[in-house]
Order: sequence, then C-alpha cells, then structure tokens
Amino acid sequence: MSTALDLRPPGATRALYAEVADRLRASILSHDLAPGSWIDEQALTAAYGISRTPLREALKVLAAEGLVTMKLRRGAYVTEVSARDLSEVYHLMALLESDAAGTVAREASDAALADLQALHDELERQAGDREAFFRANERFHRRILELADNRWRIQVVEDLRKVMKLHRHHSLSREGRVEASLQEHRAVMAALRARDAAQAQALMRAHIGAGREAAAG
Repeated sequence: MSTALDLRPPGATRALYAEVADRLRASILSHDLAPGSWIDEQALTAAYGISRTPLREALKVLAAEGLVTMKLRRGAYVTEVSARDLSEVYHLMALLESDAAGTVAREASDAALADLQALHDELERQAGDREAFFRANERFHRRILELADNRWRIQVVEDLRKVMKLHRHHSLSREGRVEASLQEHRAVMAALRARDAAQAQALMRAHIGAGREAAAG
C-alpha cells in the first residue's frame, strides 16, 4: 500500500518521478505492460527521455502500491496476481466496503443518499455498455467510501483495487455478471435508503463476494 512518506523537498524531481509513476501505472493497469513482465529500465528511460533516477523512484512508488515486484539482482517486474492473492484482496475489500456501507446507512444525509442514488441511476443507464458500466461502478463504490469518511479506508481500498485490476479476467467480463451486479446494487441501494445498516453491510459483503467468484471463474 502507498503509505511511505516522501521526505524530499517539493520540486521538479519529485514532480517528474510522480509523472513517470502515473504513466507506468496506466500502462500496467491497461495491461500494456502485462502481469509478470520484466520492466526494461533502459528502454523506458529512452522512451520517456529521462534518467534512471526518476524512473527508479517511480518504481518504488508502484512497488509500495503492489503493482510492481522488485526482485533482487533481477530488477522490477509487473506483479502477477495468484488465485490466493485475488481471494485475499476481495476478502479485505468485502470487509472494508461492507463496513462503509453500514456507516453510510446510519450516518449519511438525505442529500448524500440522493447523490448516491444519482450515481446508481447512471449505473442503470450504462448496463448495455460494459466499459461504461465498469467506470460507473467504480464511481458508485468510491462515493460510498467517501460518504463513510475514513481516509485510511479509502487509501487501502484504492490500493486493493489497483492490485485487483492486474488480474487478467475482470469479474464484469463474465457472461451475465453485469445484470447480476446491477441487481445486487439495487438491493444495496434499497437498504441504504431504508437506513438499514445491517442489511446494507450484509448485501455489500455478498455483492463483493459474488464479484470474487466471477473473477475466479
């Protein structure tokens, strides 16, 4: 997880390594750099027009996020996600996001729930477009975390979701999973509107568990 402190003063070097980290992260999450592949530092420095220093700093950032694995005397590799890794990531996400859903049901204002309902409505509209549905789904889950208002939970879940995206088969790519996911979201949303914290928590845990089963399949 990306919890390390950067004690260097702000400046151009820091901005550069952060930009390099952003570019590499995008390449990894889009699978342009495939899981398990070796990261060719010489080729990247040439392609980016940079020295090795900002690249290596960027690799440290991505290693802290779990996207890159540093191997002694072998260099950096894009992290491969095993079946066990995937199961553990989903397990933690289910715990954290279900707890957030319970908090939202208890504490969110009516206006906040209306905002969440609008995101759910967008999810309904995007059911026929898998990529758009995936993006709307992320926004919905992110908003629940924001409304639960625990920055440490948000940070942990964001890092877990990055690792989850390394898996070659996303849960929503499975036949019938988009409609099933939408039905699960409807149930979660109904529990939130009813201010039923226990039900919202149980339904969110089940929803993420179903995603784990679909991804594993």
